[in-house]
Amino acid sequence: MYRTYIIQFFKFLLFLSIGLGILYWVYRGQNIAFQAECGAKGIAPEDCSLARKVIADFGRVNYAWIALVLAAFIVSNVSRAARLNMLLHPLGSRPRLINTFLTTILGYFANLAIPRMGEVVRAASLSQYEKIPVEKIMGAVVVDRIMDVLCILSITAIALVVEAGPIWGFFSKNVPVADLLGGLGNLALWGFGTLAVVVLAVYLLRRQLKSSRIYQRIRHIAIGFWQGINTVRSLKRPSLFLAHTVNIWVMYFLMTLLCFAAFEPTAHLTWRTALTVFVFGSWGVVVPSPAGMGTFHFMAQQALGIYGVGGDDSFSWANISFFSVNLGANVLIGLLSLLLLPIINRHYEPKKSGETESV
Repeated sequence: MYRTYIIQFFKFLLFLSIGLGILYWVYRGQNIAFQAECGAKGIAPEDCSLARKVIADFGRVNYAWIALVLAAFIVSNVSRAARLNMLLHPLGSRPRLINTFLTTILGYFANLAIPRMGEVVRAASLSQYEKIPVEKIMGAVVVDRIMDVLCILSITAIALVVEAGPIWGFFSKNVPVADLLGGLGNLALWGFGTLAVVVLAVYLLRRQLKSSRIYQRIRHIAIGFWQGINTVRSLKRPSLFLAHTVNIWVMYFLMTLLCFAAFEPTAHLTWRTALTVFVFGSWGVVVPSPAGMGTFHFMAQQALGIYGVGGDDSFSWANISFFSVNLGANVLIGLLSLLLLPIINRHYEPKKSGETESV
């Protein structure tokens, strides 16, 4: 047990170091540019600190808009919780919406420590309180995440059409397309080769594997996992499932737009700019650092730079957006979830399909 805790602790340190390292790299590059700009204006270096500017910018934020950002975050995750419940209903389970919502937020909280750990924490916590096999929940969570991947790809495609000129101009100037395609080709080749070796090894050792306890355990988990994934075919109200999916991502986009309004240097930017920044920032969060620390900052800065926002202001906005959501929502509501879940489930007995669902 202690060994597991030690491993998790070192994983936390590793990913935190990666996130902080990327964040420092972004800050260092921007600070050099900021110092050069100050020098051109005749401002002494000791009077020109990017860190002090960022702190001052936090003081200039209109926190009424940030409150709306947090409200949009909550609304999006109520839809996410309702959508997961819809996937779990065909399995004969009727989880309470409040449990699914709080365990979802708890998963975000866990992601701040170790990227992608949140999905495991989310499934394990919901399994604990709703008495649903964890592998079935994980299967439903996979469907949940597949929908997210499809959505981010769709939104990226929309952005590439709506803002084709600015985005393609940025890539043609900053990304060597031939090198990028070559790198993706090599990655695909290595991935296919590795998969082929694994499949061949499993085929050759299939008799020995089938007689082992590990195989039986993996088979049991895989069946439950597949049942969770397969629930998408048994949805009673697919239109409502789609509506929740759209609402999740509309709220995410709205969070970017509201963050623009909260900060004076970005308050004038349009929804089209917000769409580009949203797409860039979303891909930054995909990179395995704690909640996109550093990578989100870098991608958001690049996107804002396309529209002429200065590097120092774009760095401040990225921090305002990142820390408002992560401290205001993921940490605060995550801690509340950790405290509330045992309390509200003290005398709770999970319900099965056919029984009335409670909140």
